[in-house]
This record gives sequence, structure tokens and C-alpha cells, in this order.
Amino acid sequence: MSIFRESLFPGRTVVVAGASGGINLELARAFSRHGSRVAVISRDRTRIETAAQTIWAATGNPVLGLAGDVRDYPGIERLMDSIRAEFGSFDVVISGAAGNFVARASEMSANGFKSVVDIDLIGTFNVLRAAHAHLRKPGAAVINISAPQASSPYPGQAHVSAAKAGINLLTQSLAVEWGGDGIRVNAISPGPVSGTEGMARLAPDQAAVERLCAAIPAGRFGEMDEIASLALFLCSEAAAYITGAIIPCDGGLALMGAGGWK
Repeated sequence: MSIFRESLFPGRTVVVAGASGGINLELARAFSRHGSRVAVISRDRTRIETAAQTIWAATGNPVLGLAGDVRDYPGIERLMDSIRAEFGSFDVVISGAAGNFVARASEMSANGFKSVVDIDLIGTFNVLRAAHAHLRKPGAAVINISAPQASSPYPGQAHVSAAKAGINLLTQSLAVEWGGDGIRVNAISPGPVSGTEGMARLAPDQAAVERLCAAIPAGRFGEMDEIASLALFLCSEAAAYITGAIIPCDGGLALMGAGGWK
């Protein structure tokens, strides 16, 4: 559960892309729990409808579950229009759609590299560009989901590093460009988080988990509600002077460089 005890965002509209599971689903649930109307987007219609039903059952607040591919700009633009028609202007937009697999660059196909860049980087631009016209200004907040791979090279993660590094600079560029509109744009860089599909791939057995935990200064994986608490803070009035920040929530892993993954 979030450390915040009162309803922070009653009546606000929050859009979360890539929210069929994992961290992004937890973010959507957290904002709904704090009184927001939430729209969740993902490619898989069945999963996103299930996610929406799960959030609604947990909070009782309005939830839209919409199927869409972040790589398809016209399709995402239509989804944003439909959310606006249902819920009104957006207060918060979170872009977290991502793809990942472990492969050395010399063994990776060109299509595999392109696929991750298309989902992570191009998809983030598409979501934010399509949402911009619908953001309530001033006071709107955008959060992109980055990763430690953006600043440290990890074996088997060249594609993710390229995509997430682009997201970091896109975050800062939009913070500069959209600041005059009153829109704050930040990114969260989660480290290893328990219960996520990504960690199931990157640390597939107990030995890998123990090896990675030993390299994290905090000595453990993070929890999804810890990422959610950071997101709630960044979108609250308490963070009104924070924009263009790339904030690690990783137990100090980024301080260790690539060593934890070897």
C-alpha cells in the first residue's frame, strides 16, 4: 500500500499506457485508489479489460480499459480522443509500454533491436504527442518509465539501453518545450522490482536473484508500491517545481554500473 493516507487526486483524469500488468498496472491502481478516473491502454484486449476490471473492483472509481498499440500513432490518437470524450482533459499521463529480452548485440536480429526501440522510444513519443492536446494546463504532469540500462551498459541489453537513453533525453526535451504550457515532464527509473515480467527474464532463477541482490546497495529488490509512491509524489503539488528529472528508484543499483548484472 502507498504511504500516502489521504486522497491526493480526487476527480482527476490519469492515462497509463502499457498498464496490463506489472509496475504500470500498480501505478494505475494507485491513482485510482487516490480518487482518479483512470484510463489504461495496452495491446492485449483481454488483459487490459481484465486489468480495468481489477482496478475498478479494488477502488470503485471509474476505469476505462482500451486496446491499442503505442507504435500506431493514428490509433493512439483515436484512443486519446475517446478518453477525452469520456473523462475530460487529462491531469496525468504515464507512458510505460516496454519490450525486453536478453540477447547480445552480435546475436540479436535487426528486427529485434528495432522492435524494442519502436515500443519503448517511438511508443513513448506517440503517447505523449497524442496526449498533449488533451492535457489540462497548467498543472498537468507526465511520467515516463525509464530503466537503469539508460545510463549503464548491461550485457545483453544494448537495445534497451538505446531505447531508454532516448526516453531520458525525450523527457528532458519535453520538460523544456512544454514547461511554458505548465506541463511537468519527469521519468522514473525503476531498478529490479519483485513480481515483474522483466525481472523474470533478467533474473530467471534464485541464483541470479541472489547475485543481483548482492550488488544492490539496499540489498533487495524493490516493490511495486514503492514505485507507485514515487509517481504519486511526482504528480502532486509537493513536486510542483520538479521537471526534467530522471529519478532512480533502484536501491542504489545505478551507482554500481553494470557490475550487478555480470
